[in-house]
Amino acid sequence: MSQFHPLTVSKVKHETRDAVCVTFDVPPALKETFAFRQGQYLTLRATIDGDDVRRSYSICSAVQDDQLRVAIKRTPGGQFSSWANDSLQPGAQLDVMPPSGNFNVPLDAASARHYLAFAAGSGITPILSIVKTTLLAEPGSRFTIVYGNRASSSVLFRDELTDLKDQYMDRLRLVYVMSREQQDIELFNGRITEDKCTQFLRQWIDIKAIDVAFICGPEDMMHGVSRALQAAGLAKEQIRIELFAASAPTRERTPRAVAASARQHTEVTVIMDGSAASFTMDRDTESLLDAGLRAGIDMRYSCKGGVCSTCRCKVLDGEVEMDVNYALEDYEVARGFVLSCQSFPVTDKVVVDFDIAE
Repeated sequence: MSQFHPLTVSKVKHETRDAVCVTFDVPPALKETFAFRQGQYLTLRATIDGDDVRRSYSICSAVQDDQLRVAIKRTPGGQFSSWANDSLQPGAQLDVMPPSGNFNVPLDAASARHYLAFAAGSGITPILSIVKTTLLAEPGSRFTIVYGNRASSSVLFRDELTDLKDQYMDRLRLVYVMSREQQDIELFNGRITEDKCTQFLRQWIDIKAIDVAFICGPEDMMHGVSRALQAAGLAKEQIRIELFAASAPTRERTPRAVAASARQHTEVTVIMDGSAASFTMDRDTESLLDAGLRAGIDMRYSCKGGVCSTCRCKVLDGEVEMDVNYALEDYEVARGFVLSCQSFPVTDKVVVDFDIAE
């Protein structure tokens, strides 16, 4: 499950001045491996200036498209995103991990639901996949999208979104909110905040008609929109959130107070791809992931920020403390799943399994 596969880049399209859409050629032998659900992401690996660099990017194609595309927006100081925008060309080969992620809901052709999406910037990437897939798979369902950007020039997939709106005139409502470009309707000016969302719910969106809401963008925006939706009556279980690593705040770990007499080391066993490997690590100086990588185990990871869930595993024995979690649902944590990049052992022995999916 953690294996990378070499895929050839078949197309690189510049969507805006600081974002590219990358299409991969998936050979017939890997079609099943790279089958995806709407809203999922790919973890890419490349050697850039001698560094092994891994990043996760959302798939922007519909399940029905028979095409594997991701969007890569340049981030300040982003080693992978800058390289992809400046240097990546068709014919290049990248190591790609199979699709992952749970930013979606099961679809049913018999359903007639009203979906709502709030997106900002590159947060439209998984939303595009979700919208296209859903409108095709559920002929009785409809979608409302509120998409925030600085200005028209920074809107990702503008032509594609316009085509979708024309194709589904009675089933898709789309509005742009601009923070640095004045629009005629005041509601559509500014940033997407908790207050702005509340205004939309009062003037433009009937929350009672919404079955599921998707939110993707900067952390503050997502939490604000989620609060506004819940205050208006939408249950937390009806809200799906996806945070990008570039939007996650950096937090310094505060070491726990450990008694001088307490044992300072933990024996860790990692089960992955059907094999087990063990190592010893200091109790409170590095994460399970960093210690495992230092021990020579090729544990899967991408963002190392608790965002993408690529390093998700299940604790079978022992106990860990997870510092940050932007990726796992409450029910997953309750079942013992953790993010190894954010997990620090608190017992003498810890066993984690990367092969268990549910």
